[in-house]
Order: sequence, then C-alpha cells, then structure tokens
Amino acid sequence: MLSDVLPRRTPSVLPGFGITFGFAMSYLGLIVLIPLAGVFIRSAGLGWDGFWALASDVRTVSALKLSFGAALVGAAVNVVAGLLVTWVLVRYRFPGHRIVDAMIDLPFALPTAVSGLALAALYAPNGWIGSILAEAGIKVAFTPAGVVVACVFIGLPFVVRTLQPVLADFQSEFEEAAATLGATRFQTVRRVIFPALLPPLLTGFALAFARAVGEYGSIIFIAGNLPYKSEIAPLLIIIRLEEFNYGGATAIATIMLLLSFTVILAVNLLQSWSRRRTGYAS
Repeated sequence: MLSDVLPRRTPSVLPGFGITFGFAMSYLGLIVLIPLAGVFIRSAGLGWDGFWALASDVRTVSALKLSFGAALVGAAVNVVAGLLVTWVLVRYRFPGHRIVDAMIDLPFALPTAVSGLALAALYAPNGWIGSILAEAGIKVAFTPAGVVVACVFIGLPFVVRTLQPVLADFQSEFEEAAATLGATRFQTVRRVIFPALLPPLLTGFALAFARAVGEYGSIIFIAGNLPYKSEIAPLLIIIRLEEFNYGGATAIATIMLLLSFTVILAVNLLQSWSRRRTGYAS
C-alpha cells in the first residue's frame, strides 16, 4: 500500500504547533511589525533627498550621538558594576541582603519622571552628590554626563537580573576542580567562571543599551535639553511632533530603529559566537 511506502510523519513535540505558530506570528505582526513598517513607509514618503536632509541635520546628528553614545557608555558601566553587584548578592550573605536585592528592581518600579527628578535633585550643583562634585569642579546635572548617569541608573537591573540566575546555578565543583589542578583564584575566574558568564553579560548589555537608548522620562530632567549639547533623540522627536513635522519625527525614529537594530544584532552575533566557543571549549 502507498501508506507503507511513504515515510511516516514524526509527530510534533508541541501539540498544535501550526495554530500556536500562526497566532504568535499574527500577534507579532500586529504589535511590532506593522507599527514599525508604518514608520518606514511614512519616512519613505519624504524621498531620499528629504530624508537625507533631515538625517544629516546638525541638530539631529548631535541628538543621535548623545543618545547612542550615552547608552553605550551606560551599558558598558553596567556590565562591570552589574557583575560586581551580582557576585556580592549571590556569593555572600550579609545583614540587609534581601533589602539590597529588592532595591535593584527600583528602576523597574519607579515612574520614569520620579527617577529623573530624583537624579536631578541629587546631582544638581546644590544637591547632595552634586555639591560634592562641584567642589572638585565636576558638573553632572544638565550636561551630557547627566544623561550617562541616568542610563546607568535605569540599565543596572537588566544586567544584574540576567546574570543572577546563571551565577547562582554555577556549580562550585568546577571551581574546586580548578583549585585542585593548581589554578589561582584569578585564573579560575578568568578561565572557568567568566566564560560561562559572558553570554548573559552580553544579553544584559544589549538589554541595558536598548532600554537606555529610547529612554525619555528619566533623562530629560537631568539632561538640560540644550540643542546641540544635551538634547537626546527621543526629545527631538517629541519637538518635531509638536511642530507638526511628522516627516522629521519619523525620519529620526527610522534612524534610531536602524542603528538600534544594528547594535543589537551585533551583540546577538557576538553572544552566539561566545556560546559556541564556550560549548566547544567544554
């Protein structure tokens, strides 16, 4: 019979895969792809010359440099600080441990406007931290440095919460085996622990960067919002919308989308390479 000749189809591990896949793709299209396509279509109506004129505008370039530069610096700082914070939270127990662990999530819970006001009050020249820095001739609030501080504040939880479960599940037997073979503590961290933490570190970096590059409420209160100096790209989009310049707003949004996708794609490729390398090494 024909049924005996044809190979039998292996049943799917997930029941109803076709239905669930279709629903997932439909939901993704409605929520993500269609709105993003609308941005591209609206900006394409400007024509290449009009789009390039808006994209190469000095004010637009300055805002994009500040947004992406501050987000990258903030994410890099959070990688180092987040690794240290996670190490302390996972490897040590001290009085107030649960309180400190809960405080990591404050940037998630606080409204962005509250975060921005708190940072501006602290780092203003007459604030608790700003007054100390002012004596050393350092000004943070209402400068590009304030944008970096805000990016660090809102991005730290992403790195910590990404690293925490991986470090908590890391088996101590590997460290004991390395010590038995004569490895120093630094060699154990560099060759045993750090390779396992590199993929989640890159994930935390990407999440912190993505969160910071589009942030608005936490930054505008501490940035100063001076054109060509401390004006971020999301604020410039709002300004263009208030001027009814929808073409200019969508052009800036398109540039931010393309740049963000490029950075996140590069991080994901690096993360995949790191996982393959770690898998081969093991």
